[in-house]
Amino acid sequence: MLLTNLEIVPGKRITKHLGLVQGSSVRAKHVGRDIMASLKNIFGGELKGYTELLQESREEAINRMQAQAEKVGANAILNVRFSTSSIAQGAAELFAYGTAVVLE
Repeated sequence: MLLTNLEIVPGKRITKHLGLVQGSSVRAKHVGRDIMASLKNIFGGELKGYTELLQESREEAINRMQAQAEKVGANAILNVRFSTSSIAQGAAELFAYGTAVVLE
């Protein structure tokens, strides 16, 4: 399955527009990661625990979006976007969405 943030794919023609597809993942922070993040806030540096958490969430959201696209018969998802939002204290949603299409 082709995923792109472009609205068109150079050299390809859209033969069928199947509509919006989406996937999301809600993850809660881990106490151990919070402790390490607090220390990093004091001394500076990358919050690797949170970076890993967001990467896992992105992958899960993409997988769910792709599964939805496959169900409707798509072979590509165009104009892919990501969004995040806070669901509750210590929990966030990562949302992936795009347009499912069939390319020739």
